[in-house]
Amino acid sequence: MSYFVTGATGFIGRYLVSNLLKRKGTIHVLVRKGSEKKFDAIATSMGWDRKRLVLVTGDLSKPKLGLAPAKVKALSGKVKHFFHLAAIYDLSADAASQQVANIDGTRHAIELAAAIKAGCFHHTSSIAAAGLYPGVFREDMFEEAEGLRDPYLRTKHESEGIVRKECKVPFRIYRPSMVIGHSKTGEMDKIDGPYYLFTLIKKMRQALPQWVPTLGIEGGRINVVPVDFVADAMDHIAHKRGLDGQCFHLVDPDPKRFGELMNTFCRAAHAPEMTMRLDARMLAVVPGAVRNAVTNLPPVKRFTAMLLRDLKLPPATLSFITYPTKFDTRVVERALKGSKITVPDLDSYAWRIWDYWERHLDPDLFVDRTLRGHVSGKVVLITGGSSGIGKATAIKVAEAGAKVIIVARGEEELFRTRDEILAAGGKCWAYTCDLTDLSSCDKLVATVLAEHKAVDVLVNNAGRSIRRSVELSYDRFHDYERTMQLNYFGCLRLIMGFLPAMTQRRRGQVVNISSIGVLASSPRFSAYVASKAALDAFSRCAQAEFSGKNIAFTTVNMPLVKTPMIAPTKMYESVPTLTPEEAADLVVRAIIERPSRVATRMGIFAATLNAVAPKAYEVIMNTAFEMFPDSAAAKGDRKALRDEKPTNEQVAFAALMRGVHW
Repeated sequence: MSYFVTGATGFIGRYLVSNLLKRKGTIHVLVRKGSEKKFDAIATSMGWDRKRLVLVTGDLSKPKLGLAPAKVKALSGKVKHFFHLAAIYDLSADAASQQVANIDGTRHAIELAAAIKAGCFHHTSSIAAAGLYPGVFREDMFEEAEGLRDPYLRTKHESEGIVRKECKVPFRIYRPSMVIGHSKTGEMDKIDGPYYLFTLIKKMRQALPQWVPTLGIEGGRINVVPVDFVADAMDHIAHKRGLDGQCFHLVDPDPKRFGELMNTFCRAAHAPEMTMRLDARMLAVVPGAVRNAVTNLPPVKRFTAMLLRDLKLPPATLSFITYPTKFDTRVVERALKGSKITVPDLDSYAWRIWDYWERHLDPDLFVDRTLRGHVSGKVVLITGGSSGIGKATAIKVAEAGAKVIIVARGEEELFRTRDEILAAGGKCWAYTCDLTDLSSCDKLVATVLAEHKAVDVLVNNAGRSIRRSVELSYDRFHDYERTMQLNYFGCLRLIMGFLPAMTQRRRGQVVNISSIGVLASSPRFSAYVASKAALDAFSRCAQAEFSGKNIAFTTVNMPLVKTPMIAPTKMYESVPTLTPEEAADLVVRAIIERPSRVATRMGIFAATLNAVAPKAYEVIMNTAFEMFPDSAAAKGDRKALRDEKPTNEQVAFAALMRGVHW
């Protein structure tokens, strides 16, 4: 007995070949020219006996699969079973590719099967051949298929029709449902079917504890089966007598609805389940014209595209949420009777499917999350780069291969930092600039653009902090002017100077070092927080304008950091603070991930509490205001400055509200 297999390197094909190797006979395997190494790798990983495998070089797009006449003659009368599995099983594939692989490939395969006088042609179709048929689709049904507008559904239907109408040798047709990983190992070769939902499930797990009930969607019945069931069933049915001309649904006879399927994998992932599910079919009450009008609005289309891109969902998958078809399995049940081949319960192996995806297929595994991958060879300009957070950040990005430009007012310390980076093998340029002087900012921009052409990442780190209550600031209006001049106008001048080049190149990032005080509304920092909040507001507005130009604005709400800027407040020597290196890690994260905001959990909690219960938050902030008086430096009392020490209550409260400015 001899076999001929197309698609042997595909996911179902490799397990079918493993089953065929348990029987007697030679297996001829069709391989594209140049894919021999791929075949060798799969053969090694699957543990195949290479002596029983014969490679046949061919091409789906050519008549008789591109086999030479001599090869066709050599195979004539020697192949008992011809398995045709080669096809595109991908909803996101383009129509032209599916036409060649699914339709032309099938026609050429049956030509070859007839030419070599194969005993039986085994065609691997799909439940997609039924289209979006509303109701129960039997194994003896074909022409009744509906809703075949999608290229994948259409080409699978037409390729099966070619077998039914044009195949000159006995044939059997297999319609597997969505094939997922092996029920014993979880192994899968690509993201498809329910795997598209896994990124959403992972995001739910990251955002919420498992016990939190969530609102979800209920849809149609989503039929999934493990690859080992499909391969075992095909192998068994192919070798059973008297079944020619029949079609077999290799599906789950009791499939789960969309919401149930989601919850099964949510449990496997330890993510929160959708306790309450709204039936997506309720949208059917909305007239089609209204639905189309809303979904075609530009803002809706852009938001939908962004959401699908973030969740890594092909748009074509949305139509399957309300999948209307259920599949009858009486023919396949009779064929498998007595074989002990059954579809395992998804709940029994869903954890293996999730585990394998998370370890091997999760798209985030293949994202370059190294700083070097994001800044190597790029120009990164950091203001306030001579000390503190700026210096620590400059050292890190220089080590990652960036062309670092550091800017500061003090020449001696600035050049010392530059020399330190150069001595370590980094690339660094230093420019002095008074960022409170707008003409100095303009000169800096002109010089940098002339010498470096453009800035890829602008880090607005230089800033001035003033801790003084409003009551002590009645006659110090200049405090507000000074903080706005450096923290807002100076930063804004640089942004406006470097943005045109970023816009022209359609790439860039602006990282603004803000403060946790903007989120916490820290008392005694009205001048500082107001200036930082102004830059935050500008960034949010600008982000909306430049999002489509691949320019990101990221705000880092930095907690309290031990830098020279906080030295005048002696109390900070006894409260928890970040080191400049730890703060630089937050800036690095901003550059790598390019989010809208980087903030600590305490900062986010404070902002949330202020939004949800503003009066209660006001009481907390007033308690802190009374507990932490103005410093001796703010009062101008130099004598008291030497004796200033925090109380135990102040230290305890600051430790509880870690990172917040008091």
